[in-house]
Amino acid sequence: MTKNLYQLLQQAQQTFPQHTALYFKDKSLSYTELYQQVNVVARTLQQHGIKRFDRVAVYLPKQFETIYSIWGTNACGGVFVPVNPALKAVQVQHILQDCNVRLLVTSKDRLATLTEVLADCPDLHTILLTDEAEPGQVVGHLAIKPLMPATSQSELSDAKLQAAVTDSDMAAILYTSGSTGKPKGVVLSQRNMLVGASSVASYLQNRSDDIILALLPLSFDYGLSQLTTAFLSGASVVLLDFFLVQDVVRAVARHKVTGIAAVPPLWAQLAKAKWPDDSAATVRYLTNSGGAMPQALLSQLQSIFSNAAPYLMYGLTEAFRSTYLPPADLARKPGSIGKAIPNAEILVVREDGSLCGPNEPGELVHRGPLVSLGYWNAPEKTAERFKFDPITPDGIQITSPAVWSGDTVKADEEGYLYFIGRRDEMIKTSGYRVSPTEVEEAVYRLDPALVDVAAMGVYDGVDQAILVVVATSGSAPDVNSWQTQLKRSLPNFMQPRTILVLDSLPKNANGKIDRKTLASQYQDYFLDSNNSMTGLST
Repeated sequence: MTKNLYQLLQQAQQTFPQHTALYFKDKSLSYTELYQQVNVVARTLQQHGIKRFDRVAVYLPKQFETIYSIWGTNACGGVFVPVNPALKAVQVQHILQDCNVRLLVTSKDRLATLTEVLADCPDLHTILLTDEAEPGQVVGHLAIKPLMPATSQSELSDAKLQAAVTDSDMAAILYTSGSTGKPKGVVLSQRNMLVGASSVASYLQNRSDDIILALLPLSFDYGLSQLTTAFLSGASVVLLDFFLVQDVVRAVARHKVTGIAAVPPLWAQLAKAKWPDDSAATVRYLTNSGGAMPQALLSQLQSIFSNAAPYLMYGLTEAFRSTYLPPADLARKPGSIGKAIPNAEILVVREDGSLCGPNEPGELVHRGPLVSLGYWNAPEKTAERFKFDPITPDGIQITSPAVWSGDTVKADEEGYLYFIGRRDEMIKTSGYRVSPTEVEEAVYRLDPALVDVAAMGVYDGVDQAILVVVATSGSAPDVNSWQTQLKRSLPNFMQPRTILVLDSLPKNANGKIDRKTLASQYQDYFLDSNNSMTGLST
Protein backbone atom coordinates (compact mmCIF):
# COMPACT_ATOMS: atom_id res chain seq x y z
CA MET A 1 0.00 0.00 0.00
CA THR A 2 1.36 3.43 -0.97
CA LYS A 3 1.39 5.65 2.12
CA ASN A 4 2.97 8.86 0.84
CA LEU A 5 4.18 10.80 -2.19
CA TYR A 6 7.78 9.65 -1.72
CA GLN A 7 6.68 6.03 -2.06
CA LEU A 8 4.73 7.02 -5.18
CA LEU A 9 8.00 8.19 -6.76
CA GLN A 10 9.85 5.18 -5.38
CA GLN A 11 7.41 2.83 -7.10
CA ALA A 12 7.69 4.74 -10.38
CA GLN A 13 11.48 4.45 -10.18
CA GLN A 14 11.27 0.71 -9.61
CA THR A 15 8.78 0.15 -12.46
CA PHE A 16 10.10 2.68 -15.00
CA PRO A 17 13.76 3.25 -13.99
CA GLN A 18 15.04 4.61 -17.31
CA HIS A 19 11.84 6.28 -18.46
CA THR A 20 11.98 10.08 -18.62
CA ALA A 21 10.28 11.63 -15.59
CA LEU A 22 10.94 15.33 -16.22
CA TYR A 23 11.90 17.65 -19.06
CA PHE A 24 13.13 21.16 -18.33
CA LYS A 25 14.48 23.39 -21.11
CA ASP A 26 17.01 21.22 -22.99
CA LYS A 27 17.55 18.72 -20.16
CA SER A 28 15.75 15.62 -18.95
CA LEU A 29 15.83 13.29 -15.96
CA SER A 30 14.94 9.62 -15.78
CA TYR A 31 12.91 8.34 -12.86
CA THR A 32 16.10 6.86 -11.39
CA GLU A 33 17.96 10.18 -11.67
CA LEU A 34 15.04 12.08 -10.16
CA TYR A 35 14.75 9.60 -7.31
CA GLN A 36 18.46 9.89 -6.53
CA GLN A 37 18.38 13.70 -6.44
CA VAL A 38 15.28 13.68 -4.23
CA ASN A 39 17.23 11.50 -1.78
CA VAL A 40 20.13 13.98 -1.82
CA VAL A 41 17.82 16.87 -0.95
CA ALA A 42 16.00 14.82 1.69
CA ARG A 43 19.30 14.11 3.43
CA THR A 44 20.23 17.80 3.21
CA LEU A 45 16.93 18.72 4.85
CA GLN A 46 17.53 16.16 7.59
CA GLN A 47 21.00 17.58 8.20
CA HIS A 48 19.40 20.98 8.74
CA GLY A 49 17.05 19.64 11.37
CA ILE A 50 13.89 19.05 9.36
CA LYS A 51 11.81 16.35 10.98
CA ARG A 52 8.30 14.98 10.77
CA PHE A 53 5.62 17.66 10.21
CA ASP A 54 8.11 20.57 9.95
CA ARG A 55 7.08 23.00 7.23
CA VAL A 56 9.44 23.61 4.30
CA ALA A 57 8.54 26.42 1.87
CA VAL A 58 9.63 26.24 -1.77
CA TYR A 59 9.73 29.66 -3.47
CA LEU A 60 10.95 28.89 -6.98
CA PRO A 61 9.71 28.80 -10.56
CA LYS A 62 9.28 25.37 -12.11
CA GLN A 63 12.68 23.69 -12.44
CA PHE A 64 14.26 20.40 -11.38
CA GLU A 65 15.22 21.74 -7.94
CA THR A 66 11.59 22.63 -7.23
CA ILE A 67 10.58 19.00 -7.65
CA TYR A 68 13.58 17.74 -5.65
CA SER A 69 12.58 20.02 -2.78
CA ILE A 70 8.89 19.08 -2.74
CA TRP A 71 9.52 15.33 -2.86
CA GLY A 72 12.61 15.58 -0.64
CA THR A 73 10.51 17.24 2.05
CA ASN A 74 8.00 14.41 1.81
CA ALA A 75 10.80 11.84 1.98
CA CYS A 76 11.93 13.02 5.40
CA GLY A 77 8.41 13.41 6.77
CA GLY A 78 8.14 17.18 6.42
CA VAL A 79 5.24 19.22 5.06
CA PHE A 80 5.97 21.11 1.84
CA VAL A 81 4.53 24.57 1.23
CA PRO A 82 4.83 25.54 -2.45
CA VAL A 83 4.83 29.33 -2.75
CA ASN A 84 3.61 30.84 -5.99
CA PRO A 85 6.70 32.42 -7.66
CA ALA A 86 4.50 35.34 -8.75
CA LEU A 87 3.97 36.46 -5.14
CA LYS A 88 5.76 39.52 -3.79
CA ALA A 89 7.66 39.80 -0.51
CA VAL A 90 4.71 40.78 1.70
CA GLN A 91 2.62 37.80 0.51
CA VAL A 92 5.55 35.41 0.97
CA GLN A 93 6.10 36.81 4.47
CA HIS A 94 2.49 36.04 5.41
CA ILE A 95 2.88 32.40 4.34
CA LEU A 96 6.21 31.95 6.13
CA GLN A 97 4.75 33.41 9.33
CA ASP A 98 1.33 31.79 9.16
CA CYS A 99 2.46 28.17 8.98
CA ASN A 100 5.69 28.61 10.97
CA VAL A 101 8.00 27.64 8.13
CA ARG A 102 11.31 26.28 9.42
CA LEU A 103 13.28 26.16 6.17
CA LEU A 104 12.96 28.01 2.87
CA VAL A 105 14.25 26.80 -0.51
CA THR A 106 14.78 29.62 -3.00
CA SER A 107 17.36 31.30 -5.26
CA LYS A 108 19.78 34.20 -4.80
CA ASP A 109 17.70 36.67 -6.75
CA ARG A 110 14.51 35.79 -4.90
CA LEU A 111 16.28 35.92 -1.54
CA ALA A 112 17.34 39.49 -2.35
CA THR A 113 13.68 40.51 -2.66
CA LEU A 114 12.83 38.97 0.74
CA THR A 115 15.63 40.40 2.87
CA GLU A 116 13.47 43.08 4.52
CA VAL A 117 10.69 40.70 5.60
CA LEU A 118 12.67 37.68 6.81
CA ALA A 119 13.55 39.28 10.15
CA ASP A 120 9.86 38.98 11.05
CA CYS A 121 9.82 35.21 10.48
CA PRO A 122 11.14 33.90 13.83
CA ASP A 123 10.48 30.20 13.14
CA LEU A 124 12.57 30.26 9.97
CA HIS A 125 16.15 29.15 10.69
CA THR A 126 17.70 28.08 7.36
CA ILE A 127 17.56 29.08 3.71
CA LEU A 128 18.78 26.69 1.03
CA LEU A 129 19.77 28.23 -2.29
CA THR A 130 19.61 26.57 -5.68
CA ASP A 131 22.64 28.65 -6.67
CA GLU A 132 25.91 28.57 -4.78
CA ALA A 133 25.84 29.84 -1.20
CA GLU A 134 28.94 31.53 0.19
CA PRO A 135 30.63 29.61 3.03
CA GLY A 136 29.36 30.85 6.39
CA GLN A 137 26.83 33.21 4.78
CA VAL A 138 24.06 34.50 7.04
CA VAL A 139 21.19 36.96 6.66
CA GLY A 140 20.17 38.23 10.06
CA HIS A 141 19.43 35.15 12.17
CA LEU A 142 19.32 32.85 9.14
CA ALA A 143 21.95 30.42 7.90
CA ILE A 144 22.31 30.36 4.11
CA LYS A 145 23.35 27.00 2.65
CA PRO A 146 23.38 25.25 -0.75
CA LEU A 147 20.46 22.99 -1.63
CA MET A 148 22.64 20.56 -3.57
CA PRO A 149 25.98 19.98 -1.80
CA ALA A 150 28.68 17.93 -3.48
CA THR A 151 27.50 14.34 -3.12
CA SER A 152 29.05 10.97 -3.79
CA GLN A 153 27.00 8.13 -5.27
CA SER A 154 27.25 6.25 -1.96
CA GLU A 155 25.09 8.94 -0.36
CA LEU A 156 22.23 8.51 -2.82
CA SER A 157 20.58 5.53 -1.14
CA ASP A 158 17.25 5.81 0.64
CA ALA A 159 18.30 3.81 3.72
CA LYS A 160 16.77 5.18 6.94
CA LEU A 161 15.41 8.11 4.98
CA GLN A 162 11.65 7.76 5.11
CA ALA A 163 9.99 8.95 8.29
CA ALA A 164 7.22 6.65 9.49
CA VAL A 165 3.99 8.20 8.23
CA THR A 166 0.45 7.05 7.54
CA ASP A 167 -1.66 8.19 4.63
CA SER A 168 -3.69 10.38 7.00
CA ASP A 169 -0.66 12.51 7.91
CA MET A 170 -0.07 16.00 6.54
CA ALA A 171 1.69 16.23 3.20
CA ALA A 172 1.33 19.84 2.05
CA ILE A 173 -0.15 23.23 2.80
CA LEU A 174 -1.48 25.14 -0.21
CA TYR A 175 -2.46 28.78 0.25
CA THR A 176 -5.74 29.99 -1.19
CA SER A 177 -7.48 33.33 -0.78
CA GLY A 178 -10.60 33.80 1.31
CA SER A 179 -13.32 36.38 0.70
CA THR A 180 -11.99 38.41 3.61
CA GLY A 181 -8.49 38.79 4.98
CA LYS A 182 -5.28 37.09 3.97
CA PRO A 183 -4.83 33.73 2.23
CA LYS A 184 -5.60 30.57 4.20
CA GLY A 185 -3.45 27.45 4.21
CA VAL A 186 -5.34 24.34 3.08
CA VAL A 187 -3.79 21.27 4.72
CA LEU A 188 -3.63 18.24 2.44
CA SER A 189 -2.99 14.74 3.69
CA GLN A 190 -0.92 12.11 1.92
CA ARG A 191 -4.20 10.30 1.22
CA ASN A 192 -5.81 13.38 -0.35
CA MET A 193 -3.01 13.62 -2.88
CA LEU A 194 -2.65 9.90 -3.58
CA VAL A 195 -6.38 9.31 -4.03
CA GLY A 196 -6.59 12.48 -6.13
CA ALA A 197 -3.85 11.22 -8.44
CA SER A 198 -5.54 7.84 -8.79
CA SER A 199 -8.98 9.36 -9.40
CA VAL A 200 -7.88 11.78 -12.11
CA ALA A 201 -5.51 9.31 -13.79
CA SER A 202 -8.36 6.79 -14.01
CA TYR A 203 -10.72 8.97 -16.05
CA LEU A 204 -7.95 10.59 -18.11
CA GLN A 205 -6.58 7.07 -18.70
CA ASN A 206 -3.03 8.27 -18.08
CA ARG A 207 -0.31 5.84 -19.10
CA SER A 208 3.47 5.63 -19.19
CA ASP A 209 3.76 6.97 -22.75
CA ASP A 210 1.94 10.19 -21.86
CA ILE A 211 3.90 13.45 -22.00
CA ILE A 212 2.13 16.01 -19.84
CA LEU A 213 2.74 19.75 -20.16
CA ALA A 214 2.87 21.38 -16.71
CA LEU A 215 1.94 25.03 -17.28
CA LEU A 216 0.18 25.88 -14.03
CA PRO A 217 1.88 26.93 -10.77
CA LEU A 218 2.72 24.08 -8.42
CA SER A 219 1.21 26.13 -5.59
CA PHE A 220 -2.13 25.46 -7.31
CA ASP A 221 -3.58 21.99 -6.58
CA TYR A 222 -4.51 21.66 -10.25
CA GLY A 223 -0.87 22.35 -11.20
CA LEU A 224 0.61 20.06 -8.58
CA SER A 225 -1.64 17.20 -9.64
CA GLN A 226 0.03 17.09 -13.07
CA LEU A 227 3.06 15.66 -11.27
CA THR A 228 1.23 13.21 -9.02
CA THR A 229 -0.86 11.72 -11.85
CA ALA A 230 2.25 11.45 -14.03
CA PHE A 231 4.32 9.72 -11.35
CA LEU A 232 1.46 7.31 -10.65
CA SER A 233 1.37 6.36 -14.34
CA GLY A 234 5.09 6.50 -15.11
CA ALA A 235 4.43 9.35 -17.54
CA SER A 236 6.75 12.26 -18.42
CA VAL A 237 6.21 15.89 -17.38
CA VAL A 238 7.43 18.95 -19.28
CA LEU A 239 8.09 21.78 -16.80
CA LEU A 240 7.22 25.17 -18.27
CA ASP A 241 6.21 28.48 -16.72
CA PHE A 242 3.68 30.23 -18.95
CA PHE A 243 5.13 33.53 -20.20
CA LEU A 244 4.91 33.54 -23.99
CA VAL A 245 2.28 31.67 -25.98
CA GLN A 246 4.78 30.63 -28.64
CA ASP A 247 6.90 28.92 -25.96
CA VAL A 248 3.93 26.65 -25.33
CA VAL A 249 3.45 25.97 -29.04
CA ARG A 250 7.13 25.06 -29.39
CA ALA A 251 7.07 22.84 -26.28
CA VAL A 252 4.02 20.92 -27.50
CA ALA A 253 5.63 20.28 -30.89
CA ARG A 254 9.13 19.56 -29.59
CA HIS A 255 8.13 17.09 -26.86
CA LYS A 256 5.10 15.64 -28.68
CA VAL A 257 2.92 16.50 -25.70
CA THR A 258 -0.15 14.29 -25.15
CA GLY A 259 -1.91 16.13 -22.31
CA ILE A 260 -2.40 19.80 -21.40
CA ALA A 261 -4.09 21.27 -18.31
CA ALA A 262 -4.97 24.96 -18.17
CA VAL A 263 -7.48 27.56 -16.99
CA PRO A 264 -9.74 29.62 -19.29
CA PRO A 265 -7.47 32.69 -19.69
CA LEU A 266 -4.56 30.48 -20.74
CA TRP A 267 -6.78 28.55 -23.13
CA ALA A 268 -7.93 31.85 -24.63
CA GLN A 269 -4.31 32.82 -25.34
CA LEU A 270 -3.51 29.41 -26.80
CA ALA A 271 -6.56 29.62 -29.05
CA LYS A 272 -5.17 32.83 -30.58
CA ALA A 273 -1.69 31.41 -31.13
CA LYS A 274 -0.31 30.33 -34.50
CA TRP A 275 -0.08 26.55 -34.54
CA PRO A 276 1.95 25.10 -37.43
CA ASP A 277 0.42 22.13 -39.23
CA ASP A 278 0.40 18.98 -37.11
CA SER A 279 2.16 20.72 -34.19
CA ALA A 280 -0.73 19.78 -31.88
CA ALA A 281 -1.50 16.41 -33.45
CA THR A 282 -0.07 14.36 -30.55
CA VAL A 283 -2.30 15.97 -27.90
CA ARG A 284 -4.91 13.38 -26.88
CA TYR A 285 -6.62 15.26 -24.03
CA LEU A 286 -7.18 18.78 -22.69
CA THR A 287 -8.40 19.55 -19.18
CA ASN A 288 -9.98 22.75 -17.91
CA SER A 289 -10.65 23.85 -14.35
CA GLY A 290 -10.50 27.11 -12.41
CA GLY A 291 -13.47 28.64 -14.26
CA ALA A 292 -16.11 27.91 -16.86
CA MET A 293 -15.04 27.28 -20.46
CA PRO A 294 -17.03 29.48 -22.89
CA GLN A 295 -18.55 27.44 -25.72
CA ALA A 296 -16.94 29.61 -28.41
CA LEU A 297 -13.51 29.08 -26.86
CA LEU A 298 -14.09 25.34 -26.58
CA SER A 299 -14.96 25.21 -30.28
CA GLN A 300 -11.73 27.03 -31.18
CA LEU A 301 -9.68 24.59 -29.12
CA GLN A 302 -11.39 21.58 -30.66
CA SER A 303 -10.41 22.92 -34.08
CA ILE A 304 -6.75 23.36 -33.07
CA PHE A 305 -6.46 20.14 -31.03
CA SER A 306 -8.51 17.99 -33.36
CA ASN A 307 -7.29 14.69 -31.87
CA ALA A 308 -7.84 15.74 -28.25
CA ALA A 309 -10.72 14.92 -25.93
CA PRO A 310 -11.70 17.93 -23.76
CA TYR A 311 -12.37 17.27 -20.07
CA LEU A 312 -14.22 20.11 -18.33
CA MET A 313 -13.77 19.94 -14.57
CA TYR A 314 -14.77 21.69 -11.37
CA GLY A 315 -12.74 21.66 -8.19
CA LEU A 316 -11.81 23.52 -5.05
CA THR A 317 -8.51 23.43 -3.20
CA GLU A 318 -10.29 22.17 -0.07
CA ALA A 319 -11.23 18.94 -1.89
CA PHE A 320 -8.84 18.78 -4.87
CA ARG A 321 -11.25 17.93 -7.70
CA SER A 322 -15.00 17.40 -7.44
CA THR A 323 -16.53 16.83 -10.87
CA TYR A 324 -15.74 16.26 -14.53
CA LEU A 325 -17.82 16.14 -17.69
CA PRO A 326 -16.88 13.17 -19.91
CA PRO A 327 -16.05 14.31 -23.46
CA ALA A 328 -18.85 12.12 -24.81
CA ASP A 329 -21.37 14.29 -22.93
CA LEU A 330 -20.15 17.69 -24.14
CA ALA A 331 -22.76 18.10 -26.85
CA ARG A 332 -25.57 16.51 -24.85
CA LYS A 333 -24.97 18.50 -21.65
CA PRO A 334 -23.67 21.95 -22.68
CA GLY A 335 -22.73 24.13 -19.72
CA SER A 336 -22.58 21.21 -17.28
CA ILE A 337 -19.68 20.66 -14.87
CA GLY A 338 -20.47 16.94 -15.02
CA LYS A 339 -20.70 14.43 -12.20
CA ALA A 340 -18.50 13.40 -9.29
CA ILE A 341 -15.02 12.12 -10.08
CA PRO A 342 -14.08 8.63 -8.80
CA ASN A 343 -13.75 8.48 -4.99
CA ALA A 344 -15.97 11.52 -4.45
CA GLU A 345 -19.64 12.05 -3.71
CA ILE A 346 -21.21 15.38 -4.60
CA LEU A 347 -24.44 16.51 -2.94
CA VAL A 348 -26.66 19.52 -3.60
CA VAL A 349 -27.91 20.71 -0.23
CA ARG A 350 -30.47 23.19 1.10
CA GLU A 351 -29.60 25.60 3.91
CA ASP A 352 -31.17 23.23 6.46
CA GLY A 353 -28.89 20.38 5.33
CA SER A 354 -31.56 18.42 3.45
CA LEU A 355 -30.93 17.29 -0.11
CA CYS A 356 -32.26 19.31 -3.05
CA GLY A 357 -34.45 17.83 -5.74
CA PRO A 358 -33.70 17.89 -9.48
CA ASN A 359 -33.10 21.39 -10.88
CA GLU A 360 -33.36 22.91 -7.38
CA PRO A 361 -30.45 25.28 -6.59
CA GLY A 362 -28.43 24.47 -3.50
CA GLU A 363 -24.90 24.44 -2.13
CA LEU A 364 -22.40 21.96 -3.54
CA VAL A 365 -21.12 19.69 -0.77
CA HIS A 366 -18.22 17.31 -1.38
CA ARG A 367 -17.68 14.21 0.77
CA GLY A 368 -15.09 11.44 0.59
CA PRO A 369 -11.32 10.89 0.85
CA LEU A 370 -10.41 13.94 -1.23
CA VAL A 371 -11.68 16.35 1.45
CA SER A 372 -8.65 18.05 3.00
CA LEU A 373 -7.79 18.26 6.70
CA GLY A 374 -8.96 21.87 6.99
CA TYR A 375 -7.26 25.26 7.23
CA TRP A 376 -3.94 25.66 9.00
CA ASN A 377 -4.20 27.38 12.38
CA ALA A 378 -7.75 28.59 11.63
CA PRO A 379 -10.27 26.50 13.62
CA GLU A 380 -13.16 28.94 13.17
CA LYS A 381 -12.72 29.14 9.40
CA THR A 382 -12.34 25.36 9.27
CA ALA A 383 -15.59 24.92 11.19
CA GLU A 384 -17.39 27.20 8.71
CA ARG A 385 -16.49 25.10 5.67
CA PHE A 386 -15.80 21.58 6.99
CA LYS A 387 -19.09 20.56 8.56
CA PHE A 388 -21.37 17.62 9.15
CA ASP A 389 -21.88 15.02 6.48
CA PRO A 390 -25.51 15.40 5.36
CA ILE A 391 -26.13 11.71 4.64
CA THR A 392 -24.23 9.77 7.34
CA PRO A 393 -26.61 7.88 9.69
CA ASP A 394 -27.08 9.40 13.13
CA GLY A 395 -25.78 6.28 14.87
CA ILE A 396 -22.15 6.76 13.88
CA GLN A 397 -19.62 9.29 15.04
CA ILE A 398 -18.51 11.45 12.11
CA THR A 399 -14.74 11.47 11.72
CA SER A 400 -14.48 12.74 8.14
CA PRO A 401 -16.57 15.86 7.59
CA ALA A 402 -17.73 17.09 4.22
CA VAL A 403 -16.59 20.38 2.73
CA TRP A 404 -19.29 22.93 1.96
CA SER A 405 -18.09 24.75 -1.14
CA GLY A 406 -19.96 28.04 -0.89
CA ASP A 407 -20.95 27.56 -4.55
CA THR A 408 -24.54 27.31 -5.73
CA VAL A 409 -25.28 24.54 -8.23
CA LYS A 410 -28.19 22.44 -9.43
CA ALA A 411 -28.43 18.86 -10.68
CA ASP A 412 -30.68 17.81 -13.55
CA GLU A 413 -32.79 14.63 -13.59
CA GLU A 414 -29.77 12.57 -14.67
CA GLY A 415 -27.55 13.98 -11.93
CA TYR A 416 -25.45 16.26 -14.14
CA LEU A 417 -24.42 19.37 -12.24
CA TYR A 418 -24.61 22.98 -13.39
CA PHE A 419 -22.75 25.86 -11.74
CA ILE A 420 -24.96 28.85 -10.87
CA GLY A 421 -22.75 31.21 -8.87
CA ARG A 422 -20.53 31.85 -5.87
CA ARG A 423 -22.11 32.45 -2.51
CA ASP A 424 -19.26 34.60 -1.29
CA GLU A 425 -17.57 37.57 -2.90
CA MET A 426 -14.43 35.86 -4.09
CA ILE A 427 -12.92 36.90 -7.39
CA LYS A 428 -12.07 33.89 -9.57
CA THR A 429 -9.44 35.00 -12.09
CA SER A 430 -6.81 33.07 -14.08
CA GLY A 431 -7.67 29.98 -12.04
CA TYR A 432 -6.91 31.75 -8.75
CA ARG A 433 -9.28 32.73 -5.99
CA VAL A 434 -8.46 36.32 -5.12
CA SER A 435 -9.60 38.02 -1.95
CA PRO A 436 -11.16 41.41 -2.75
CA THR A 437 -10.02 42.57 0.68
CA GLU A 438 -6.37 41.89 -0.16
CA VAL A 439 -6.61 43.95 -3.36
CA GLU A 440 -8.48 46.71 -1.56
CA GLU A 441 -5.87 46.93 1.19
CA ALA A 442 -3.12 47.34 -1.40
CA VAL A 443 -5.07 50.17 -3.08
CA TYR A 444 -5.82 51.87 0.24
CA ARG A 445 -2.10 52.06 0.95
CA LEU A 446 -1.58 54.15 -2.19
CA ASP A 447 -3.33 57.31 -1.02
CA PRO A 448 -4.38 58.43 2.50
CA ALA A 449 -7.18 60.51 0.93
CA LEU A 450 -9.04 57.39 -0.21
CA VAL A 451 -12.45 57.10 1.47
CA ASP A 452 -13.83 53.89 -0.03
CA VAL A 453 -12.36 51.12 -2.16
CA ALA A 454 -14.14 48.10 -3.60
CA ALA A 455 -12.65 45.35 -5.76
CA MET A 456 -14.82 42.99 -7.76
CA GLY A 457 -14.58 40.35 -10.43
CA VAL A 458 -16.25 41.31 -13.71
CA TYR A 459 -16.70 38.90 -16.61
CA ASP A 460 -14.73 39.89 -19.72
CA GLY A 461 -16.00 37.24 -22.11
CA VAL A 462 -13.51 34.57 -21.02
CA ASP A 463 -12.72 35.00 -17.35
CA GLN A 464 -13.22 37.38 -14.46
CA ALA A 465 -11.06 40.51 -14.56
CA ILE A 466 -10.54 42.70 -11.53
CA LEU A 467 -12.30 46.06 -11.49
CA VAL A 468 -11.61 48.47 -8.62
CA VAL A 469 -13.82 51.45 -7.84
CA VAL A 470 -12.70 54.14 -5.40
CA ALA A 471 -13.94 57.35 -3.84
CA THR A 472 -11.49 59.96 -2.57
CA SER A 473 -11.68 63.07 -0.44
CA GLY A 474 -8.65 64.60 -2.11
CA SER A 475 -7.76 65.86 -5.54
CA ALA A 476 -7.93 63.66 -8.63
CA PRO A 477 -5.39 60.87 -8.15
CA ASP A 478 -2.56 59.95 -10.49
CA VAL A 479 -3.91 56.54 -11.43
CA ASN A 480 -0.96 55.76 -13.72
CA SER A 481 1.32 56.07 -10.71
CA TRP A 482 -1.00 53.74 -8.81
CA GLN A 483 -0.64 51.14 -11.54
CA THR A 484 3.14 51.24 -11.26
CA GLN A 485 3.01 50.92 -7.47
CA LEU A 486 0.54 48.03 -7.55
CA LYS A 487 2.82 46.10 -9.88
CA ARG A 488 5.41 46.18 -7.10
CA SER A 489 3.05 45.11 -4.32
CA LEU A 490 0.68 42.61 -5.94
CA PRO A 491 1.30 39.56 -8.17
CA ASN A 492 0.14 39.74 -11.77
CA PHE A 493 -3.06 37.77 -11.23
CA MET A 494 -4.17 40.28 -8.56
CA GLN A 495 -3.62 43.38 -10.69
CA PRO A 496 -6.78 45.44 -11.38
CA ARG A 497 -7.68 45.61 -15.06
CA THR A 498 -9.20 49.06 -14.45
CA ILE A 499 -9.55 51.50 -11.55
CA LEU A 500 -12.51 53.86 -11.68
CA VAL A 501 -12.59 57.00 -9.52
CA LEU A 502 -16.16 57.88 -8.48
CA ASP A 503 -17.69 60.64 -6.39
CA SER A 504 -18.99 58.06 -3.90
CA LEU A 505 -19.73 54.35 -3.59
CA PRO A 506 -23.23 53.01 -2.85
CA LYS A 507 -23.89 51.95 0.76
CA ASN A 508 -26.36 49.53 2.30
CA ALA A 509 -28.51 50.07 5.40
CA ASN A 510 -25.59 49.21 7.65
CA GLY A 511 -23.39 51.85 6.07
CA LYS A 512 -21.24 49.26 4.35
CA ILE A 513 -20.30 49.35 0.68
CA ASP A 514 -23.17 47.82 -1.28
CA ARG A 515 -21.28 45.24 -3.30
CA LYS A 516 -24.41 43.74 -4.84
CA THR A 517 -25.35 47.10 -6.35
CA LEU A 518 -21.81 47.59 -7.66
CA ALA A 519 -21.74 44.08 -9.13
CA SER A 520 -25.03 44.71 -10.91
CA GLN A 521 -23.97 48.15 -12.13
CA TYR A 522 -20.66 46.95 -13.61
CA GLN A 523 -21.48 43.36 -14.62
CA ASP A 524 -21.12 44.14 -18.34
CA TYR A 525 -18.32 46.69 -18.01
CA PHE A 526 -15.62 44.67 -19.80
CA LEU A 527 -18.04 43.35 -22.43
CA ASP A 528 -18.29 46.92 -23.74
CA SER A 529 -15.54 47.15 -26.36
CA ASN A 530 -14.66 50.65 -25.16
CA ASN A 531 -13.68 49.25 -21.76
CA SER A 532 -12.10 45.94 -22.80
CA MET A 533 -8.49 47.06 -22.81
CA THR A 534 -6.28 46.94 -19.76
CA GLY A 535 -5.87 50.32 -18.14
CA LEU A 536 -6.82 52.76 -15.45
CA SER A 537 -9.35 55.53 -15.75
CA THR A 538 -11.19 58.18 -13.86
